[in-house]
Amino acid sequence: MKRLALAIAAALAAASSLFAADEPEKPWKYVDALDLRVINKGWDNTLGPYTRIPATLKDSVRPDLWERTQCSSGIGVRFATNSSRIGVRYNLLWNTHLIHMADTGLKGTDLYVWEGDSVWRHANTNRPYLVKGREEEKLVESVYMSNLDTARMTEYMVYLPLYDGVTRLEIKVDSLAEITPGSPELIRADEKIVAYGTSILQGGCASRTGMAPTNIISRELNAEVVNIGISGEGKMDACMAREMVKIPAKVFLLDPVPNCTEMMCDTLTYDFVRIFLEARPDAAVVMLEGPIYPYARYDSFFGDYLPKKNAAFRRGFERLRADYPEARLFYVTSEGLDGPEDDGTVDGIHLTDLGFRHYADKMTPILRKILNQEE
Repeated sequence: MKRLALAIAAALAAASSLFAADEPEKPWKYVDALDLRVINKGWDNTLGPYTRIPATLKDSVRPDLWERTQCSSGIGVRFATNSSRIGVRYNLLWNTHLIHMADTGLKGTDLYVWEGDSVWRHANTNRPYLVKGREEEKLVESVYMSNLDTARMTEYMVYLPLYDGVTRLEIKVDSLAEITPGSPELIRADEKIVAYGTSILQGGCASRTGMAPTNIISRELNAEVVNIGISGEGKMDACMAREMVKIPAKVFLLDPVPNCTEMMCDTLTYDFVRIFLEARPDAAVVMLEGPIYPYARYDSFFGDYLPKKNAAFRRGFERLRADYPEARLFYVTSEGLDGPEDDGTVDGIHLTDLGFRHYADKMTPILRKILNQEE
C-alpha cells in the first residue's frame, strides 16, 4: 500500500513539473470598451463614459441623486471575438461596499454568451478584487473563461457594476484574436425602453450584475433597456422627465412609488407623467405601482400606508387617462411583483435574484405586447 501511495505521489509530482514547464502565458490584447458597442446608455453627454445622466443636470438635481447616477447600473458592452480567452480590466469609481449586497453585484461584472438559439447564457462573474500594488487606481482585472472555440466568432455581452461606477473598462482577448462590436441585431438599439425608478430598479440587491431587472428584460426582449433607477432618489423630478423624453425610446417604464410619500404620489404624478405624454405622444408610457413589502402583511402601519401610496398614484393615472384619451398609457398593479409568496427580498424591500426574476416575469410579457413582439 505504501508503495502504491508513493507511486501516485511521484506521478502527481511529475505531472506538476510538466505543467510548470509549460510555455509562458500567451500575451493579451486590451480593447477599450468604447471602441466596441456600449449598450443601455441613454445619453452621450454624460460626465463619464459609464455614468447615466447628462452632465448638464449636475447643478439641477440633488447631490445624492447626482452621485447615485454615477453608478453604471444597466450599462453593458457588446462584442464578438474568436479569442480562446476572455477577460476584463476596469477602474472602479469608489470601490464601495454594502452589508446587504454581494460585491459581485455591487462592483463586479458578468459575462454572457449568445448560444445562437435565442438565448443569452451566463458564463461567469468576476470577483472584484483590486489588483495588488494598484489599489489607488481601484483597478480590477480578471479572466472569465479560457480554452474557448477559436474556429468561429462568438457573440458576448458584459454587464457593468450596479452600485459602483466605472471610469475605464477594457475587454482582454488573445493578442492575435479578432474582436468586433458584434451583431447589431442582438440587443437592438431601435427597440429601446427607458426605465425610471428607485434602488430596486437600479439592481439592489442582485448577487450579480446580469440579474438587475432591466438587464433580464433586455435579454428577453432583445432590446436596449436604459436603467435610470436611482437609489433613494426616484422622486419624479420634472427635470429628469424633461431629459428622459429626449431619448429615442419606444416605451417609458415609470416605477417611482417606493421612493415617494403618499403626498408626493398625490401631487407629483400627474405633472411628471404629463411631460412624457406631451413630449412623446409616439411612445408608450407604463406606470408601475410600488410593491407591498412582505412585512406590510403584519405591520399595520405599512399595511395601511403602502396601498394609500398606490391609490394616489392610480388617481394620477385616472386623471391622465381622462385628459389624454389618445395616449398609449398603461397601468400595472404590484400584484406578484416580488413573487407569489413574498419570497423575493433580501431585507423586506430590496430584491434577491429570485425577486428580480419575478419582477421580469411580470413586466416582460406586458412590454413585449406593447412592442408588438408577441410570439
